[in-house]
Amino acid sequence: MSVSYSSHSPLLRLKHPLIQGGMGVGISMGGLAGAVAREGGMGVISTANIGFREKDFWDSPDEAAKRSLQREIRKARAISGGRGLLAVNIMVVTSNYHKMAEIAVEEGIDAIISGAGLPLALPDLIKNEKVMAAPIVSSAKAARTIINFWHKRYGKTPDFIVTEGSMAGGHLGFGREELLRGECDSLEKIVSDIKGEYPHIPIFAAGGVFDRNDIEKVMKAGAYGVQIATRFIAAKECDATDRYKEIIIEASGEEAAILQSPVGMPGRGLLTPLTEKTKEGVRVPPQRCIRCIKTCDPKNTPYCINKALIEAFWGNYEEGLFFCGSNVGRVNEKTTVKKIMAELFPEEAETLTD
Repeated sequence: MSVSYSSHSPLLRLKHPLIQGGMGVGISMGGLAGAVAREGGMGVISTANIGFREKDFWDSPDEAAKRSLQREIRKARAISGGRGLLAVNIMVVTSNYHKMAEIAVEEGIDAIISGAGLPLALPDLIKNEKVMAAPIVSSAKAARTIINFWHKRYGKTPDFIVTEGSMAGGHLGFGREELLRGECDSLEKIVSDIKGEYPHIPIFAAGGVFDRNDIEKVMKAGAYGVQIATRFIAAKECDATDRYKEIIIEASGEEAAILQSPVGMPGRGLLTPLTEKTKEGVRVPPQRCIRCIKTCDPKNTPYCINKALIEAFWGNYEEGLFFCGSNVGRVNEKTTVKKIMAELFPEEAETLTD
């Protein structure tokens, strides 16, 4: 099957070929997304339990999520000043997946990026040619499955693909044992494999991309651009609390480990008292459950990922879950989005002004 890539793609509005990765439960919201877009990148709002700070979150999680997503998209748009692009990251395994996509489209989002499962139904949720649809994949096989399905069912090709390697933070599209043994394909190989089959689909490489050298490596392999997440946590514009940022900045690379998530997928995050406890087989049953994840069984889950991520947002090291990429040890000082972008794209950097 051949595909074509339009020369009129909204991606051409990017000054820099960079996507700021989605980080759920309060970390990448309108503040960070708007700041990245303002600098000419693609800012991303994560919809994962986005309404957790609303007063009615536990009683009416869907309504809380709706209000929060609308507010954060509008906030990001105001901050961006019309520059760059804005996207939302919606996990396939979330129970409000369809609703979040519908609201994002209504709010005029530029793109929906979707992973943590195969987003086979994503084109059906968008129904607006102005909104780009992008799956997150970790192999050429997964890309092929999605592309073939979209083509057959919807006559649709992904507007771009985020290719996430094994060094990424958060949920990972690899087997746990494969990750622990270090047997996963390199990010460059995954990019090259997909590019070889689908040369006209833009690929953004993610996972272990930290500096300009990393960018040049994946671009040489065929990437159109990159996605970076953990590094942006240290930016003053990041929506995380100060304590959350401090924990990430103080963390060493050795503290980032492969964890098993209640979502049913392995992930990478910091070793904390919570993760050590559950690794030893101790179960921390949910006190309240809003069934936020379709694949989670509250009767058997080792801990509530919703509560753990909320506790992390508030800086509770003892009970929190802190997702991060393998390069977390290189994040060692507070910075700004403008400075990060200038380091990554020095040839196009403007005079720095905070």
